[in-house]
Amino acid sequence: MRGFLPRTGWRAIAAAVGLVVAVSPVRTSAQQTHLVVVSGASGAAEFRERFHQWGLTVVQAAVDKHGLDPDDVIWLAERPEMDPLIDGPARRENIEAALGELSERAGPDDAVMIVLIGHGTSSGGESRFNVPGRDLSATDFAFLVERFGTRNVVFVNTASASGAFISEISGPNRTVITATRSPREGNATRFAGFFADAFAGEVADTDKDERVSVLEAFAYARREVERSFEEEGLLATEHALLDDNGDGVGSAFEEEDDLDGALARTVFLSRGGGRVTDAEIAADPELAALYGQRQALEEQIAALTALKDTMDAEQYEAELEGLLVELTLTTRAIREREGGGGR
Repeated sequence: MRGFLPRTGWRAIAAAVGLVVAVSPVRTSAQQTHLVVVSGASGAAEFRERFHQWGLTVVQAAVDKHGLDPDDVIWLAERPEMDPLIDGPARRENIEAALGELSERAGPDDAVMIVLIGHGTSSGGESRFNVPGRDLSATDFAFLVERFGTRNVVFVNTASASGAFISEISGPNRTVITATRSPREGNATRFAGFFADAFAGEVADTDKDERVSVLEAFAYARREVERSFEEEGLLATEHALLDDNGDGVGSAFEEEDDLDGALARTVFLSRGGGRVTDAEIAADPELAALYGQRQALEEQIAALTALKDTMDAEQYEAELEGLLVELTLTTRAIREREGGGGR
């Protein structure tokens, strides 16, 4: 399948983190998003079919609903013969090769989303993702992700015993999601199915901007996991976490002082969030300006998040809320323009 809105407090924030948005050249083209899905070792026919369906849902949603180029989607699975969309077996060497090649091919402003679907284990203080043959540990994946440098990377491990992956992979420009909060949560997980559904449907789009952010997908999947256990009268055996501020500590967003989420609000499983080609954007000055405006707002949110610990809490929340409102309005304006309302 190989496929600016200035704000009063923003100038001080930009100067503090070395950003000069007002004089930076605006990228009028939409950044590329690359997706890598790995459906790991199943251990049983029941899980094989489940992992396959979840992987297929993510891949089809990425291409058919969110506009990713098929050439920017890689799907590795336990049984490649199960679907022509699968690019190859999910063995260690293939995963390493795929991520290595992508780290060389992806542009400096591109985003990369890696989704692991399957089982995980933990022993001897090391957490692993199970694949046919030799498994990959959290340390192994940390090495592979490091090759993407400063690119925006979303790493989603939906497997059991995945909690320890956060501390290993966390870093600047990285959003790390795990289906469990610790390696001790070793039961088969449900998170992947709901995470896939978040991108395939509309219900996870809580801000109604016609796209689903990584944060929205995480929140939806975590909520649905909790609901599913409650409906069955069972004690939940998985508790998903998200880290996107680089401190190596995941948040469940159950407390008001959770420190994560700002970066994940700005990341989407889509071709820059747009429905049109780069040439169409360049040919429409108003649309190009809107894309540049949205880019600047997303950079402002990331910079503001980096300064959270140095700011008064009320000031931070006010600044963040204002930026998020502007981001939502700008995205809606882009959608209206792309839909032909102004062209």
